[in-house]
Amino acid sequence: MVEETRAKLIQAARRAFARQGYSAASMDDLTAAAGLTRGALYHNFGDKKGLLQAVVDQIDGEMLERMRAAQEHAANQWQGLLQESVAYIEMALEPEIQRIMLLDGPAVLGDPSQWPNQTACLRRTESILQGLIDDGTLKPVDAEAAARLINGAALNAALWIAAADDPQAVLKKAVAAFLELATGLRR
Repeated sequence: MVEETRAKLIQAARRAFARQGYSAASMDDLTAAAGLTRGALYHNFGDKKGLLQAVVDQIDGEMLERMRAAQEHAANQWQGLLQESVAYIEMALEPEIQRIMLLDGPAVLGDPSQWPNQTACLRRTESILQGLIDDGTLKPVDAEAAARLINGAALNAALWIAAADDPQAVLKKAVAAFLELATGLRR
């Protein structure tokens, strides 16, 4: 019952946040859309911000799955890392991701690079880069520093696209520049 209630609230909030934005989404409207009360929202998430965090976590999990799928089709680990990063940047074109993950999420929850889910992503990127350094694919640089810069570049590219007047035009420039920056790590 608890999981069903949480799922209903997250689904309703996700729709409302994507359509109206976080600040315009009424807690009464979204709980009514879920067929629940404000009490259920408070009990499960504490407040509207807690509900946004749950929505962000859900979308982030879906984005990770899509990024890993892009990586799986690569010819090698280096190409996989690049394809995964480009897939992340390209997702910034999607209205739901733009609004929730790249505009409202940072405005309400703070710097995305500090979100708990980013730590796992950073460690994964660091591990991949360390392997590529160890096998001679990449120059001998500090893997943590390189991971922070690669992830930061992808995040900032996505934030730029989400806020742009012409996201498609910015996407082309951002991906081209990202790939040039990343390629600088190659031996």
